[in-house]
Amino acid sequence: MRRLMINFLLAAAASVVGPMVSIGAQATLPDCDPDNGGITLPDGFCALVVADNLGAARHVEVAPNGDLYVAIRNRENAPGGIIALRDTDGDGRADVQERFGEDGGTSIGLHNGYLYFGRDTAIVRYRMTPGSLVPDRPAEVIVTLPDQQGHRAKGFAFDGDGNMYVNIGAPSNACQPGGRVLEEPGEDPCALLENHGGVWKFDENMAGQTPSSGTRFATGMRQNFAIAWHPTAGGLYLVQHGRDQLDSLWPSKFDVEQNAELPSEEFLKVEEDSNFGWPYCYHDWQQGKRLLMPEYGGDGQMVGRCAQYPPPLIGFPGHWAPNDLHFYTGDLFPARYHGGAFVVFHGSWNRAPLAQGGFKVVFVPFTGGDPTTGEYEIFADGFAGKDPLMNRDEATYRPSGVDQGPDGSLYLSNDKTGRIWRVIYRGE
Repeated sequence: MRRLMINFLLAAAASVVGPMVSIGAQATLPDCDPDNGGITLPDGFCALVVADNLGAARHVEVAPNGDLYVAIRNRENAPGGIIALRDTDGDGRADVQERFGEDGGTSIGLHNGYLYFGRDTAIVRYRMTPGSLVPDRPAEVIVTLPDQQGHRAKGFAFDGDGNMYVNIGAPSNACQPGGRVLEEPGEDPCALLENHGGVWKFDENMAGQTPSSGTRFATGMRQNFAIAWHPTAGGLYLVQHGRDQLDSLWPSKFDVEQNAELPSEEFLKVEEDSNFGWPYCYHDWQQGKRLLMPEYGGDGQMVGRCAQYPPPLIGFPGHWAPNDLHFYTGDLFPARYHGGAFVVFHGSWNRAPLAQGGFKVVFVPFTGGDPTTGEYEIFADGFAGKDPLMNRDEATYRPSGVDQGPDGSLYLSNDKTGRIWRVIYRGE
């Protein structure tokens, strides 16, 4: 009965987005590339390249019929938009490619018959026509968001009750009035938090909204477009980008080794009215606690007012740059992956003169709505192309997005070359 219900739901979804693909049986899985498309994976897993050279490919969304929608970010002399991909011959590789949209962005998602797209200054949506790869009408603007310098990328998530949650990053490092100024104190209170540095809740169906017509759901976060609603346990989760330049802005208090590892990139469970303390506090994953920012009198040991703010679920090493978050619900991967989180790390620039870090996808096992052990493991690696990597621009790939296919495959994107991988499990 359960299998019949799953097939019925998938068939209903396919009526919105196009023809179905074969799913479930190992025999229907495509052949992997001998080198896994240039990345490394755990035993039993392999990968193939679905598409390549797409440009600045950020997040990726897989439709119930296997079509892919890739958010392309604007680059100088290379405007972004959305690329739709389809595999018509079943070999696992996209042989149809169509592009649409007037502006680029980062986040993308299919929801209730619409394709939502997160531009830097708006969340828009396209009504999808049954059987068509691309929409046949213009985008509808759901929310207009602040235009700002820095931390412009937007992510969104839906709770299933008609609400959409959107991050609005803070255009700042640590709320210094002059920008990134040597040993300048931070603004206190930080006025940026009125309109930035948090998550806002909106009506997913109402056009023409602005932040003032929504609700500030949570605050005290610098930038967090790796955002997702847990599909089985419920609840909003995100991974925050920590601040930069502890050593170069505060050389009397921090050295290059401390700057390379701190502060944490924070995996957070976000409830209504949550406040995680930015810009007054940061999390030190090595000490396991929140500490006062140097802009507010901290010295790398002082807790002060930061004791009032909740800790993250996990503190990842500094400057790995979390770009996307996905909770796995498929049956293709082993049971231990079910309900767990895949986090995509784009890779750092701020660890110089030491080697850069990140450039990988990690997995966090979950039990219900909480990490099972508080530990993470490397799932996909090798994107950097060299070890040590001293300059981020020399990385072969910079991973940027993750989504799950109808058969439980995992799709990964990167915005350095626009390569898209499909990761499958063959068994050990």
